[in-house]
Amino acid sequence: MYEGPVQDLIDELGRLPGIGPKSAQRLAFHILKVETVDAERLARAITEVKARVHFCRVCWNVAEGDLCRICKDTRRDPSLVCVVEEPRDLVAIERTQEFRGRYHVLGGAISPIEGIGPDDLRIRELLSRLEPDAIREVILATNPNIEGEATAMYLARLLNPLGVRVTRIASGLPVGGDLEYADEVTLGRAFAGRREMPV
Repeated sequence: MYEGPVQDLIDELGRLPGIGPKSAQRLAFHILKVETVDAERLARAITEVKARVHFCRVCWNVAEGDLCRICKDTRRDPSLVCVVEEPRDLVAIERTQEFRGRYHVLGGAISPIEGIGPDDLRIRELLSRLEPDAIREVILATNPNIEGEATAMYLARLLNPLGVRVTRIASGLPVGGDLEYADEVTLGRAFAGRREMPV
């Protein structure tokens, strides 16, 4: 235990996801060592993000106004929607520069172990977008883990009867990966998602 403000800082940092007690202590002492101007810049960045950043009223991506930059972009195809779990997944897809549609951020994945069910995600909001946005295809880009697969299956069962084309991003072997280290599911998906080689 440390003196008041130091322990308070360690406790607050320890509440962040992925930060254990030792990491929180290391971060707190780093903050103590840096120049005051650097610590103030960090505090200001946290205050600014809480004051100015909200969620887009259409897709639930992070945004400074009512709409995020993607929903504001008239060059993007509003009839094509890619469903992701979190805004950081959207950023990963955007880096590929392969997708020119819009997004829908669920805010997580179905996880009975963590007590997260379909009603805890932004599924109703996705359904309410189908007709007004004339959505013709929903691409499910949830993570390729148990929770992501369960969420994708749930959404596919929900959306298919509504006449919307539902697709799932392919998953398989990473570039530079070795076959001997791939698990059976990944290798099986790589075979299922095979395609013709261009000549």
